[in-house]
Amino acid sequence: METKSNEIELVKNHIFSSFKIVSLNTEGITNEESMIFPNDEANCMNWILGHLIYIRNSLLNILGEESIWDSEKFSCYNRGEIAWDRKAEFINFEELKSYLQQSQDKLEEKLNILESFKEENVKDISTLCLHEIYHGGQLGYLRRILGRPGAIR
Repeated sequence: METKSNEIELVKNHIFSSFKIVSLNTEGITNEESMIFPNDEANCMNWILGHLIYIRNSLLNILGEESIWDSEKFSCYNRGEIAWDRKAEFINFEELKSYLQQSQDKLEEKLNILESFKEENVKDISTLCLHEIYHGGQLGYLRRILGRPGAIR
């Protein structure tokens, strides 16, 4: 019986762990709290979560799957956008969490059937995993800034 490549197992573990960290850090945060921009300049939780989902769509595409949302409709969450200027376009935080779950389900489903990654995609997949770690940590700090106890113990 052939086993899956170590790359697949590493990414599966990463995607599962990242989802858990993001979920814990956003648990119990209201939509109103998610829209608070610390110092009126740092990105709010709503934008960071939406951005994370936006970029997860790129990972889905690299793996040969369709995005879970229309990139044009949700362009306010794209890299390089000034969140403050586009905050009127943000969607409800609970709806964002449901999109996160949809992306998780699709990623896990795809990673469970893949045998290996295309060699030309390995660097991009690795970078996208790092992206999730970066923003997952930001959500942890924002949680504390909002006066909530830390979620990762």
